[in-house]
Amino acid sequence: MQALTLPAAQGWRWLTDGFRIFRKNHLMLTFLVVSYWVLMALVNVIPVIGTIATTLCIPAFSVSLMNACRSIERGTPLGPQLLFSGFASNLRALLTLGAIYLAAVVAILGLSALADDGALMAMMLAGQKPDAETVSSGSLLLATEIALVLLCPLIMAYWYAPVLAGWHGLSPAKALFFSFVACLRNWRPFLVYSLAIGVVATLVPGIVLGILAALLPSGASLVLVLMMVLLILVLAPTLFASFYVSYRDVFVSADDDA
Repeated sequence: MQALTLPAAQGWRWLTDGFRIFRKNHLMLTFLVVSYWVLMALVNVIPVIGTIATTLCIPAFSVSLMNACRSIERGTPLGPQLLFSGFASNLRALLTLGAIYLAAVVAILGLSALADDGALMAMMLAGQKPDAETVSSGSLLLATEIALVLLCPLIMAYWYAPVLAGWHGLSPAKALFFSFVACLRNWRPFLVYSLAIGVVATLVPGIVLGILAALLPSGASLVLVLMMVLLILVLAPTLFASFYVSYRDVFVSADDDA
């Protein structure tokens, strides 16, 4: 397993190549992404247990969507059953990754509680709205900044970890290590990738919706809602496909064609 160091411009290509994969089978990829969202939302309705269960299963579902993107790129048949295909390989390691992620997030929120007496933690884990005094004092903002700084290395460790465990059989520790090193070595393309996502997913839709809001009559809010939904149904599958593209470009392994 080798992680290549790519030029900064590759970050933009991840997004454009992700869109190309989306265009090859946009209906099925969108169906799988929406089905994943709906399933996770339904399970999350269950208090506490739902949140734990969905977090544990995120790595396996990530592998499922990566399987779908790889199948689209290779031109192999794609069906709804792929949504659960990630649970068929190295499931124990994938569930362990989910458990580690959950514990790490709780620990990070616990550290952020030192700044706001647990307001952010209560909001994220229990949906409890912070009081006005906490918000106005700036302590919630400080806690959020602390959490974001600590989440950055965690995201780096998890970016490729599920597919490394699911496709290559790596242990959770090795998958996290290789993922972190790969992200660290490619911080330049990841920076460009993040900027590209910011432009494509926020700036451009904001401009488009703003122009439509100015041109359409005041009673046409339904049109704006439909346009927003349409943009999400294009952007979300494209982003998932770009995750696969970034893995494909960064990692070189003898079993890549397996």
